[in-house]
Amino acid sequence: MDAFLERYSGLVWSLARRHSPTPQDAEDAVQEIFLEVWRSADRYDPSVAAEQTFIAMIARRRLIDRARRMKRTPKPDVLPEHEIVAAAPEPDRVAIKDEAARITKVLKTLRPEQQHVLELSLVHGRSHSQISEQTGMPLGTVKSLARRGLIKIRRTLGIDDPIVAGDAGIGASGEGSA
Repeated sequence: MDAFLERYSGLVWSLARRHSPTPQDAEDAVQEIFLEVWRSADRYDPSVAAEQTFIAMIARRRLIDRARRMKRTPKPDVLPEHEIVAAAPEPDRVAIKDEAARITKVLKTLRPEQQHVLELSLVHGRSHSQISEQTGMPLGTVKSLARRGLIKIRRTLGIDDPIVAGDAGIGASGEGSA
C-alpha cells in the first residue's frame, strides 16, 4: 500500500491541486480519489489500460463530481461582526400593561378633540393630512392638537422631553394659545 501511494500520490495530488480552489479542498479530493481507487481495484484490467491511466480516470471523475457539487452548494455568507445584532430582551408584559393603563388614564384627561386626533394618529396610524381631511379640521390645528396632547401626556407621566423644555409659547399646563 505504501509503495502504491508513493508511486501515484504525485499524479493524484497534481490533478487535485489543479482542479481544486484551495489546498484543503485538494487534500480532501486526494483522499476521496484514493478511497475510490481502493473500492474500484477489482475492476482494473491491465489489458485495457495501464494502472496510471486507470487511476487518472478515477481521479478525473471524482474531481468533476466535486466541482459539480461545489457549484450546487451555496456558499454561506458570513456577516461582518458589526452587522450581528443581539436579540432584543423579552419585554416585561406586566410593566407594559401597567404603562398602557397609565397612558389610557392620562388620555382621558385630554380635551375631546386632542383625544380624537391622537386616537386617529396613534391607534389607526393616520397621517396629520388624513386626520385633517377626515375631521374637517385645518392641518395646523391637527398638528397643534397632536403635539400639545403628547406634551401633556409626557408631562403627566413624568417623561422629560428636551425639545419641549426649550419651547416657547407653551404654558405650564401644556396648553398654548391656539
